[in-house]
Amino acid sequence: MSADVLSGFQRLVEIMRRLRDPATGCAWDIEQTFTSIAPYTIEEAYEVADAIARGDIDALVDELGDLQLQVVFHATIAEQDRRFTLADVLTGIADKLERRHPHIFGDGETPGWEALKAQEREALDDRSALAGVPRAAPALMRAQKLQSRAARLGFDWPDPAGARAKVVEELAEIDAATSKAERHDEVGDLLFAAVNLARKHGVDAEDALRSASRKFEARFRYMETLEPELAARSLDQQEALWLRAKQELPHTVCD
Repeated sequence: MSADVLSGFQRLVEIMRRLRDPATGCAWDIEQTFTSIAPYTIEEAYEVADAIARGDIDALVDELGDLQLQVVFHATIAEQDRRFTLADVLTGIADKLERRHPHIFGDGETPGWEALKAQEREALDDRSALAGVPRAAPALMRAQKLQSRAARLGFDWPDPAGARAKVVEELAEIDAATSKAERHDEVGDLLFAAVNLARKHGVDAEDALRSASRKFEARFRYMETLEPELAARSLDQQEALWLRAKQELPHTVCD
């Protein structure tokens, strides 16, 4: 690692320690906890992904810096609480990478990703096939991961037809629901079934919905340029504008 990289990393660590100094630090930084900054950590990860999706390299540099700050921030809090250190974090990930690539850093062939993950689960208290799927993950992403884990043990539809039938079944159960609580439950089941159908077709549900949202946003914004007084138009008129936007808006704008 080059000297400038080491110097830059050390500078960031020292700045964070000064900000967290109980006597001379920043009041806001001092009062933060793992819990209070967790939402920022998630947000920064999404902003990295957004910069990549937009192909904005300057923004990617900035957002990666923000994400790195989150790692140092969490580690500094832990160090002050005498729970673990930044060195523990770095050693842990380095050990994990070497362990997961024995064909590169060891003498033998890799037993395969699933076998390596199974070995790691053996060391955990929770040995379920579903262990390690983060509860804070986006709902669609978590649903797909849970389904994929269950599928490894054979709990899966043999083809997309079964998953599609489940979607139709859940739609009927929404129609039959008689209370808000029931509808809440059945809509959740419908979304879970839709994720399963996407998975059976080899589609990443999170990416697909993100793409659909981008497409909707681009088309709706185009509608607003076609008709500044959009709210004053009837639903039929708005639908006509929507169809026009679908026809006239270049696909590249929606991607």
